[in-house]
Amino acid sequence: MQLHNLADYQQRIDAYLTNQLDNLECNDPRLLAAMRHGLLIGGKRMRPYLAYITADMLQLDLADIDPIAGALECIHAYSLIHDDLPAMDDDELRRGQPTCHIKFDEATAILAGDALQSLAFDIIANHQFRHIDAQGQLQLVQQLARAAGYVGMCGGQAMDLAATDKQVSLEHLQTIHKLKTGALLSASIMMPASCCRELSAQATSALRRFAEQIGLAYQVHDDIIDITSNDETLGKPSGSDLQANKSTYPALLGLQGAIEKEQQLFENALSALATLPYDTQGLADFSTFIIKRAH
Repeated sequence: MQLHNLADYQQRIDAYLTNQLDNLECNDPRLLAAMRHGLLIGGKRMRPYLAYITADMLQLDLADIDPIAGALECIHAYSLIHDDLPAMDDDELRRGQPTCHIKFDEATAILAGDALQSLAFDIIANHQFRHIDAQGQLQLVQQLARAAGYVGMCGGQAMDLAATDKQVSLEHLQTIHKLKTGALLSASIMMPASCCRELSAQATSALRRFAEQIGLAYQVHDDIIDITSNDETLGKPSGSDLQANKSTYPALLGLQGAIEKEQQLFENALSALATLPYDTQGLADFSTFIIKRAH
């Protein structure tokens, strides 16, 4: 299926990110080129898209959402650069192109990831928001830090590495992916939501439930297509998680069990949306897209 306004939002965030890199002083051309490679070689831009459609639903000013979307994508890009390193997943392809450490070298890739992480916080901290005060701006920094750090993505990645070659429970696997993948996806919804002063506590809770369920569904589907898709479609070697003996939903539940788990999460997400007093069609369509995508 085709998501509403996906191409427009992809172009919007790519232009914003390009402008951010173009405005950096070129102290080291090689490092800047590596940052550009990691950030702008493509990708679905799902986290920025989530931020924009959440903002649309809440009728927020998209000029205030650009830095949120940009910061989220910088964090995501840095995590992929580091995930691909020999010390982590040791991948040579990303989105059909050489990974950052293959195109450049390991040291440059590490620094590129570090610099993109710093850029994410720089973007949020220094943006001149139109409708968000200093306290709201600080809250955005706090949300991003939690989603990206020890209690979010980094912590989940560490747990994922520790679970390699081990049998883990379903509850433990869900905790891993709630942090590793779900935290940043959830932030893509909850950071824009925090910019809406009129959002009730009940609506905030419902959005958080939706974000948690769809974040897990995203990872379950990643696990499924890792073994059902091919290298060309994925843009990287298929079956890489299986070969690395990683803990995945198909490994724990079997392929059919993983598909059933994904469907359950999808239905839970839609149930949460049904309680919101807004036009939630965009988020519902995104949920369907998540479990139908081929890569």
